[in-house]
Amino acid sequence: MDGNGRWAKLRNLPRTAGHRRGVEAVRETVKGAVELGIAYLTLYGFSSENWNRPPPEVDDLMGLLRFYLSSEIAELHRQGVRLRSIGDRARLAPDIVRLIEEAEERTRENVRLNLTIALSYGGRNEILRAMRMIAGDVAAGRLRPGDVDEAALEQRLFTTGLPDPDLVIRTSGEQRISNFLLWQSAYSELVFDDCLWPDFGRENLRRAVEEYQRRERRYGTAVG
Repeated sequence: MDGNGRWAKLRNLPRTAGHRRGVEAVRETVKGAVELGIAYLTLYGFSSENWNRPPPEVDDLMGLLRFYLSSEIAELHRQGVRLRSIGDRARLAPDIVRLIEEAEERTRENVRLNLTIALSYGGRNEILRAMRMIAGDVAAGRLRPGDVDEAALEQRLFTTGLPDPDLVIRTSGEQRISNFLLWQSAYSELVFDDCLWPDFGRENLRRAVEEYQRRERRYGTAVG
């Protein structure tokens, strides 16, 4: 989800206004995913690099996160949405971690849509964390070096138990994945939408899915 700041700048508004409008886009996208029958949706909400933004902006983003977790969970639960979060929770405030844990527990049995929000998340850090866990297990004798394979690493990623993404959508015209699900998106289809995130909605999601459906996925194999 990209373009909140530019959306606000185009309207001579503070960046915080763009972030607030971005929350509305989250609501619309979740509704769109439910309507389209999408089983898994992951939103890149706050990257590990975002901590380097000016403190007032970070504070506002954390405030919006608190608001979302407090105000939206009842509606998500009503829609049958299961909420999960991936990322380094150690950097999040204790009250935010508590809200995440409460939301995850409340929606645990829901199956209509699996909604994952990446918070304080970075793909490189995720892989490094998994490799450190593997190194520790090898050193402790719990894992043999010869048993280190893709499955061993995937079991130690934040996304363990979740399928790899079929489709990655990047908004605002940027054509990069910016440290998002680096391991998991190895064979994902990519769609780049010029729309700034605050203007993204159900119709944008539908068009991206239709574009995905037109593609032939070969997972690195030769053309038949």
